[in-house]
Amino acid sequence: MCVSYTRCLAAWVALIISISFAQAGFAQTKAAAEILIADAKSQPESLTMAPGGVLIVGSASSPFVYKVRAGSSTAEKFIDASAEGPGTFFLGMLADAASNTLWTCQLAPVPNTTPAQRHTALRGFDLATGAPKIRWNLPGDNNLCNDFTIGPDKALYISDTIPGRIFRLPAGASTAELYLEHATLRGVDGITFLDGTLYVNNVIFNKLYRIPVDASGKPGTPVDIWMDQPIKGPDGMRAANGKLIVAENGSGKISVLTVNGDKASVTVIKEGLNTPTGVEPVGDTIWIAERGAGKAVSVPMPK
Repeated sequence: MCVSYTRCLAAWVALIISISFAQAGFAQTKAAAEILIADAKSQPESLTMAPGGVLIVGSASSPFVYKVRAGSSTAEKFIDASAEGPGTFFLGMLADAASNTLWTCQLAPVPNTTPAQRHTALRGFDLATGAPKIRWNLPGDNNLCNDFTIGPDKALYISDTIPGRIFRLPAGASTAELYLEHATLRGVDGITFLDGTLYVNNVIFNKLYRIPVDASGKPGTPVDIWMDQPIKGPDGMRAANGKLIVAENGSGKISVLTVNGDKASVTVIKEGLNTPTGVEPVGDTIWIAERGAGKAVSVPMPK
């Protein structure tokens, strides 16, 4: 157990920037509850489903994003960022069909720095071809672009873990604006809208927050959502069927959260995973990025 915020943050950041530089390979199966097999060193951090049933998986240990076409058993290298140097890899993934964009957070080395430094950027790629579209470097020297969600206003909302910030990229824009910065958000990771309300979790302090807004749309102090059982290392988070689905990287679980006002009930639907870091609900299936096992697995959507 961490005894201070600084140590917790340092330990968590060390986990996410561990590099093995191994190229992953995937083989797709056909049904929920079966496994998408990957090289054990691939460390898939996040995944998303593109139109046509194309599963897109990013690697947190190599500079590649892969795709597996519907009905295919072969993974294809979709995006190759190896030219940016060793230490380049990808975190959050989100397919935005409306703008034909794959959004991802990319971590890459800063050239000619001693000791070596890294910076994170929001990257936008053509969802069909993988061609680069947008690069927006997060401001400051201490940042970590981690995940994102699309709001009712069609803007992209981006979590910045280390300083505790949320950025907003308006639809059609190429530069994001600061939406909210707050001390309770230091450690912010998963981010999603549920019934028009923005929720975020905190991977360090095992918290869930609702972001209130006033009549003008200005965000206020995050509201702590009381949960009826603890969650450990909440990471990727998505909404489906009126509930929140959360990957708990610290406990190896996938949980469904039913929110009622400022309280939430927690139901575990999958246990025994090795560092699950991302979830993607698609119809009657939930895809899971099982980073520690180098796999993406699928389980049925609970009724």
